[in-house]
Amino acid sequence: MRGTSALGRLRQRDPEYAILRRAARLTFVASVVFYVGRYGLGSTTLATYGLFGTIAAGAFAQLPGPAPQRARILVLALPAVWALIAAGALLAWSTWAAAGGMLVIGFVVAFAGVGNPRLVGLASAFQLFYILASFPPYQPGSLPQRLGGVTLAIALVAVAEVVLWPDPVPVSYRRRLAEASDGVGAYLHDAAAALTDPHTAPGGRGPRRQRAYDLVAALDLTRTPSGWSPTAAGARDRSLRICAAALHQALAEADRLAADLPPRPLPDPAAARLLRLGAETTRAAGHSLSAGTPPADLGALDAAIRRAEASYRVVAGDPRDPPDVARFCRDATALALADQVRIFAVAARVATGARPDGTDAGGGLFEYARHRPWTLYWRQYRAHVAPRSAHLHSSLRLAVALAVARVAAGVLQLTHGFWVLLATLTVLRTSAADTRTALRPAVLGTVAGAIVSGVVMLAVDQPVVYAVVLPVTLMLAFGVGRLLGPVWQQALFTVLLTVVFAQLNPEGWRLAEARLVDVLFGAVIGVLAGVAIWPRGAGHDLRHNAPRYLAANADAVERTVQAVLGDAPAPQRALARVRRRMVLIDSSYCQYHSERHDPRRQQVDWDAVLSAGHHVVAGAESLLRRNPPGCLAGWPEAAALLRDTAGRLRSAYDDLADAVAHDRAAGPFPAPTTCVEEVDRIRPLLGGADPRAVRHLVEVDRWLAGLAAALARTHT
Repeated sequence: MRGTSALGRLRQRDPEYAILRRAARLTFVASVVFYVGRYGLGSTTLATYGLFGTIAAGAFAQLPGPAPQRARILVLALPAVWALIAAGALLAWSTWAAAGGMLVIGFVVAFAGVGNPRLVGLASAFQLFYILASFPPYQPGSLPQRLGGVTLAIALVAVAEVVLWPDPVPVSYRRRLAEASDGVGAYLHDAAAALTDPHTAPGGRGPRRQRAYDLVAALDLTRTPSGWSPTAAGARDRSLRICAAALHQALAEADRLAADLPPRPLPDPAAARLLRLGAETTRAAGHSLSAGTPPADLGALDAAIRRAEASYRVVAGDPRDPPDVARFCRDATALALADQVRIFAVAARVATGARPDGTDAGGGLFEYARHRPWTLYWRQYRAHVAPRSAHLHSSLRLAVALAVARVAAGVLQLTHGFWVLLATLTVLRTSAADTRTALRPAVLGTVAGAIVSGVVMLAVDQPVVYAVVLPVTLMLAFGVGRLLGPVWQQALFTVLLTVVFAQLNPEGWRLAEARLVDVLFGAVIGVLAGVAIWPRGAGHDLRHNAPRYLAANADAVERTVQAVLGDAPAPQRALARVRRRMVLIDSSYCQYHSERHDPRRQQVDWDAVLSAGHHVVAGAESLLRRNPPGCLAGWPEAAALLRDTAGRLRSAYDDLADAVAHDRAAGPFPAPTTCVEEVDRIRPLLGGADPRAVRHLVEVDRWLAGLAAALARTHT
């Protein structure tokens, strides 16, 4: 019973034994490299760099993807590792030179994650390589041994990732998109049937609707393992994010269509045809994300969209009959839904490596796919060189802390100074609160480990004993320690370092004393840096960036309405401003989820707040593709309606921005209304209006109603 209970707790803490698998691989490789270097070749330098190269690549590097991909990343990173070790070895002649190098390299390595957050997984490993090489003795002649030890270690770790107990592969984001596209496609089929079949349950209240929403909700980046999320600046990751947004919007349009269902079914209307083709295209585009599957054919959907636009009329039958406003709304919503399906299909095509052709690149949505990857990365870096960039703050904080720690270790002539920087790297977090939280286990664990190490060193002075127990301490430090918690992990890691250095440079019990002193110095430096340099973390940046982002969205909404009314040109600059601010708020939001939150502050539904803004850019570009600037010029009654709606939305955006900035609850938002309720206000004017103008009015009104609904969700 006890064994069964212990096994159950182990499975709960380590599902599929991922931690133990990694610890076993690391133990095997580290033991082989250390024994070969220290006892086979008699080189303490090769053994040291081989061991710490294994720890850096196997424990500090948190790499995404399946085992072959992780192995490939490690091998491709070797030139950067060689450069960092060479730089550290050449700058080790002077404390100030090494500290200057630490400042530059610490910032560059940390800030590199802006362009591709997957590089964050390599940042700690890269910093460890430079730290290890930047300490005395200054021996450039030993560089070949250092590079040889690290190269052997990384090569063996890469092989072990593939061969020895490989980790189970989680569901990829592309697979999730394919599953979500199946769910959305099934729901669209139900919605199409509800428009024509009187015996079909309403499309908005079926089990397929719930399944579709559950599958699309699983695409949220916060619910995806960080290493598997499409968060890079490259074209493929950006296209996958557009795929997810398009599915979200298609579901919202399908719900609006269900809300405007007629009291009796219509015989195969254009809306039903569009929904059926949209369902088929959605499924085909989702499946095309799998390797070897051809892209979805958009010919049938494009033809249906053209037929629906051509058949869009104000009066059906006798011109003296009152206009069928409900049908206008359904047709407009169906066209908007088909547009989202088309965006999804084009984005899926770009995500597989294709470039959009002239018919695909509507507006600026897929403009990025025409640029080289380095251009996209440069734009991402440039966007984050801003006073309120969470990534810039955390990168500068880390670089300054490590540089100060390097100066302190050099000036105080600490025997194992690199432990000071390692402690700073371990303790420092993106906010002062998180740094203080990490301090306690680091200090308690080190004290406990130092006491145990000191006792062991006094009792055992035979290096062979430490050679025998090395694999055991490796498994304890990186397997058992991680499962038991940070205090145990720090304590067992201290014991591991004692076992290693007892074989490299025996110093007796003073080694444990040096370890304790160095960690305390590093922890103090980390805490001081966390308190002194942007201590409030990404949460504060998020509350500063969100109001500016919401204000930019409000301005873009008003300028889009002015454009369709003929009062202003296309709002390209306003939309570009929203995109730039979206970069910063997305970055702050991602980092915010890794921090502790102050329970005393007003809690904000950041998912809803960001969603309220994300709909503006994609919706405005989609709207302007079919409703060009000036399409409603010369219709003062429609202009008055749209200006009034846009003004109320502007006030709601401003109130939400002020609430977020000043930590208060937002006021009531305009209640979303149906399309029929809005257009009924000017129904007497529809009979003599141009059919195309009525179509434009309905589509613009539908877009504004969707934004109002998104704002209302932030208040629930």
